[in-house]
Amino acid sequence: MTSPSSFDAPAQTEIPPAGAPLTGRPVVRLKPKAEARAIRHGFPWVYADELVTDRRTQGLAPGALAVLEDGDRRPLGLVTVNTRSKIIARMLDRDPEAVIDAAWFATRLSRALALRERLFDAPFYRLIHAEADGLPGIVIDRFGDTAVVQPNAAWAEAHLPALVAALVEITGVAHVVKNGTGRARGLEGLAEETTLLAGAVSAPIAVPMNGATYLADVMGGQKTGLFYDQRPNHAFAARLAKGARVLDLFSHVGGFALAALAGGAASALSVDASAAALALAGQGAEASGFAPRFATRQGDAFEVLEALGAEGARFDLVICDPPAFAPAKPALEAGLRAYERVARLAAPLVAPGGYLVLCSCSHAADLSAFRNACARGIGRGGRRGQIIYTGFAGPDHPILPQLAESGYLKSLVFHLDG
Repeated sequence: MTSPSSFDAPAQTEIPPAGAPLTGRPVVRLKPKAEARAIRHGFPWVYADELVTDRRTQGLAPGALAVLEDGDRRPLGLVTVNTRSKIIARMLDRDPEAVIDAAWFATRLSRALALRERLFDAPFYRLIHAEADGLPGIVIDRFGDTAVVQPNAAWAEAHLPALVAALVEITGVAHVVKNGTGRARGLEGLAEETTLLAGAVSAPIAVPMNGATYLADVMGGQKTGLFYDQRPNHAFAARLAKGARVLDLFSHVGGFALAALAGGAASALSVDASAAALALAGQGAEASGFAPRFATRQGDAFEVLEALGAEGARFDLVICDPPAFAPAKPALEAGLRAYERVARLAAPLVAPGGYLVLCSCSHAADLSAFRNACARGIGRGGRRGQIIYTGFAGPDHPILPQLAESGYLKSLVFHLDG
C-alpha cells in the first residue's frame, strides 16, 4: 500500500523547486495573474479562465491526472483536469507524485468512516461529502450494508473500480449502487446511468432516523434515495410538533412529516409532485406506526399552497423544503423570487402563534440573501415573525472552509405572530 496521502498537509509544506523531477505526468500551469495563494491555502478548484490551455492541455482526456504548477513553475499538487468543465482542475493531493489507487482511496475512506462512526450509532449517513472529505466530485451515502456512489466528476468515473474496491474493503458493505444522474454530471460531460456495481438490491431500504422509519429507493429514487442533510433540522422541527397539525411541502419520502409525527404531531400532510415518493412516505408512516395520523397530497407545491389558502386551511407547523431554485449564480435572482413566493404563500397557512420552516439547498443563495427573501415573503403574506432557529446540514456533511459550495443548506424556523 502507498503511504498516507498528504491531502491534509499544512499549506506551508515545502514546495519542490522549479524543474524538480516528478512522475512524468503532464503538467498544467496557472496563468501568471491567477491567484496561487488560494490553492496553497486549501481552495480545491481551478477555473477555466485561470489555467493556461495550450494544445497539450486541451488534448488531455477528461479526468486525466496532471501536476499543477503556479506561474513560476513551482508544483502545487496533483490535480485532475477536464477541459470541458468550467472547473477545469480539481486538487486531489498536495503531493504531486501521489499514486491514485485503491490504497489512496482507502486512506480517505478510513478517515471519513472514523468520523461518521464517532457521530452516529448506526451506519446510516453520508460517508463522503465530496471536496470536504478529500474526494472532489464524489458523494457516497450509506444505508446499512448498501452504499450509493455518485461519481459526479470525470476523474471519479475513470477511477470508479478502485474506489469501489476500497469502499467494500474499508466499510464492509455488501451492495454498491452507482447513481450517475444529476446536473453535476452534465456539467462534466458525463452520461446519466444508474447501475448496480456489487451485490443486489431488490426493494427500498428501511432507514431509522429521528424516531421514524424512512424508505429509500436507492435504485430509482431522487439522488441517492434519501436526504440525510436535513436530519438535525428534522429533529428541531419535531420539538415544535407535539400536538400540532403539520404541513410538509416538497416532502419527498416523508422528510419533516415523519419526524414531526415521531415528535408527537396530531397529524401530518405530505405534499410532493412525485407519486412514487409519496408512496414511499406512506410506507414509512406505516412502518413507523404513524399511518392513522398521516396523509398525502400529490401536486405542484405552489398550486397546492394556493389551493390550501383558498380552502382556508390552517396548520400549526408548516415546512417548505424545495429543490434548489438557484443552483448557480445566473439563476440567483429568479431563485430568490421563488423562495419569496414560497414564503408569501405559506405564511397565511400558519395558525396564530404557529411555526414556519423555510429551507434552501441553493449554494448560490447565501444565508443573508435567503433570509431576506423569506422575510419579504412573510411580510407580503401579511404576517410577521421572529427567527428562532437557523440550521444547516448535519455533521456528516462537513464544510470545507475554503469552499462555500460545500455549505449549501440553510433552514430557518420562524415563530409567527397572531
